[in-house]
Amino acid sequence: MREEKEYVSGNTERLDVFLSQALGQTRSQIAQLIKQGAVFVENKKIARAGMKLKINQKVRVIFPEPTHKEALDVDFDVAILYEDEDVLVINKPSGVTVHPAPSVKEATLVDWLKHKGIRLSTISGEERHGIVHRLDKGTSGAMVIAKNNEAHEFLSLQLQDKSMGRYYLAVVTPPLKEDITIVESNIGRSAHNRLKMACGLEHGKYAKTVFKNLALSKDEKTQLIACKLFTGRTHQIRVHLESLNRHILGDHIYAQSPKIEKTERILLHAYIIYFKHPKTKEKVFFQANFDDVMQKNLEKKFNLEDINEHIQIDTLIRSFNAAL
Repeated sequence: MREEKEYVSGNTERLDVFLSQALGQTRSQIAQLIKQGAVFVENKKIARAGMKLKINQKVRVIFPEPTHKEALDVDFDVAILYEDEDVLVINKPSGVTVHPAPSVKEATLVDWLKHKGIRLSTISGEERHGIVHRLDKGTSGAMVIAKNNEAHEFLSLQLQDKSMGRYYLAVVTPPLKEDITIVESNIGRSAHNRLKMACGLEHGKYAKTVFKNLALSKDEKTQLIACKLFTGRTHQIRVHLESLNRHILGDHIYAQSPKIEKTERILLHAYIIYFKHPKTKEKVFFQANFDDVMQKNLEKKFNLEDINEHIQIDTLIRSFNAAL
């Protein structure tokens, strides 16, 4: 039997915007649902994503049957930080793409989840496999995966109300001047390079990032920083750093100067993730350790004792709270 869910609008707003927030999915995915005739308002099938809802209108969604695709052979390991019947917290390796796409030929994190047997119901006919949020291919670190629909919706709502979040660590050059640097600037697709995002665009979406200075390298040319996102835009950390004329080591999209030191991977890592557990409703924190490449770069450039003191979970979070 196909799954159905009903929602009630609280404001006068576009149908696709309302469902995007209710389901924790993109507006393009909602448009696909509507195109397939799966969305009803007051029991009338809707064909327009831009339809304006009235307050207290009932919106019913009939989810399509999933299309099952065979998983590719997985040739990488994923470290599991925590697992129970509701959530799986992992340390995503650098170089692993989260979602399949026509341009992606190698196995993805979704393929790994298929091998592990994690499958959820679908939206717009595509298997979701518990992916609540994403990390760029080159970025390593903490991700939470939902293992059932209730957990998925609960976690998706936390993304919207910002009760879920992550603290990132990055090695940048040149060093930031201030202990705390706050960037608030709209982000949108660059008109000059479709692979890049850009700041200060009228058509862009609001974005806010806070950067915290943690340690200066031995040669004082690079710096370890912590980054706290208050929005979740594509390439947000990298774009906001570029607006300050700073770049992450190993970033081959935004740091194109031949003078920038080359590394095997971008030195950007989702170090801490926090969220309210779907079942216990308690706030939980998980820390993802560095891979060998990032660890060796830190050992080479920095005083590790100094770094280890600054990146303790409680110390790191307190330093942000004290500054904001």
